[in-house]
Parts: sequence; structure tokens; C-alpha cells
Amino acid sequence: MLKIENLHAEVDGKAILKGLSLTINPGEIHAIMGPNGAGKSTLSYTLAGRPGYDVTEGKVTFDGQDLLDLEPHERAAAGLFLGFQYPVEIPGVSNVQFLREALNAQRKKRGEDALSGGDFLKRAKVQADALGFSMDMLKRPVNVGFSGGEKKRNEMVQMGIIDPKLAILDETDSGLDIDALRVVSDGINRIMRTPDKAVLLITHYQRLLDYVKPDFVHVLAGGRIVRTGGAELAHELEREGYGTIAA
Repeated sequence: MLKIENLHAEVDGKAILKGLSLTINPGEIHAIMGPNGAGKSTLSYTLAGRPGYDVTEGKVTFDGQDLLDLEPHERAAAGLFLGFQYPVEIPGVSNVQFLREALNAQRKKRGEDALSGGDFLKRAKVQADALGFSMDMLKRPVNVGFSGGEKKRNEMVQMGIIDPKLAILDETDSGLDIDALRVVSDGINRIMRTPDKAVLLITHYQRLLDYVKPDFVHVLAGGRIVRTGGAELAHELEREGYGTIAA
């Protein structure tokens, strides 16, 4: 589904990614861990096409397409979803309005019919109910006045409605208490753990991986992946830190 080959990227002229390679197949969940400043968030923003994150070398294909040749909205329509570490607030724009416009814009780009207001609300209610998120919350401005846990649950509702092929989740567990972590993890598993989808989890902590069990764990350090293993690698990192692994 996603193939990254020798990816180099810089921000404000500073090299951050320095030859990163990674392959993700449908049905797989990959976790990326690493010390601060290793390039984890840069990887997520580069894949999503955020302005200011400039690729200087390498190749990325997504479902056989040249991902780097697509604009950010085209990457989203192709099936890529980015969950933010710190979801932004959008005053004056309701969740319902925001998500209906986003979904229908993607459907139009794919040559699909737009969902009617009634069909969209049915779809939204199913996802909101599954995450304990009331329709009243969906009618509020995007993330305005939401707690950290509510913002992350809102992102899972968004992901369920958009229904992407590949979810890149950048520290989704950040700021969550144990109850919110369980709810958000259940959402990831329910929405994305299917044979035709894939997930790239970026996290500092092993606790998320107790609930969303990865097929592969990668250590990112110095702008490249320096070690790959199974779920047990996360436990090793939790016990011993990055130490010589990330040196």
C-alpha cells in the first residue's frame, strides 16, 4: 500500500529525514517509536503533504501512485488520513458541516456521488455513538472547548466517517487518561483493523500498543529507521530506553 524509498526531507533548510525506507502492506499495523527530534512528526507531515516539509530525495508510492506528486487534498481523496498530536480548533465551523464538506469533496474527487444530508447524518451518528460522542458535540464548532480526550475521540469519529485506506496517527495517545486511551484504541481497531486498510502509529509509549497491537515496531533515530522488530521491541524500549539502539 505504502512504499517509502530513501526518503530525505528538510524543514526550513534543515535536513530531518535522512534516507528513510519503509513498506506497509494492506492489513498491517506499523508503530514508529523514537527519541524527541528523531523525525517522527516530520515523516507524518511529509507524507500528508504539509507545506514547508520539502522532499529533497527519495520516492513514495501509495497504492501504486506517486504520492509526492499529489496535492494534500488529492492524497486525502486517495485514502490517506492524518491524525494530529494536537488537533486544532476551528471556531465558527461545526463538526457536522466540516465533515460533510470534507467527505463529499473526497467523494467528488473519486467520481462518487455526494451523500445527502440525511445519509451523512446517519453515517455520522453511527460513528459518534460507537465512540461515546453525542450528536450535540458534533454540532459544536470543531474542537472548540473540547478536552484533550474529546479532541482525540473527535478525530476517531472523523476517521470513521472519512473511512481512509491508510491512517497515519501522530501520537494519538498524547494527553489521554486510561479510559480515553481505551476508547480511542477501540476506535482505531474497529475502523482500521481490516484486510484492506493499514495504520502507521507514531508514539512515544508502549501503552498504546497494548490496545492496538502492531505487526511491526520500528525505531526511528537520526532521520532513518535503525531497527525493526515485532511487538516485543516496544516492551524492550519501555524497559531499557533507546540507548545504543538510537545512537
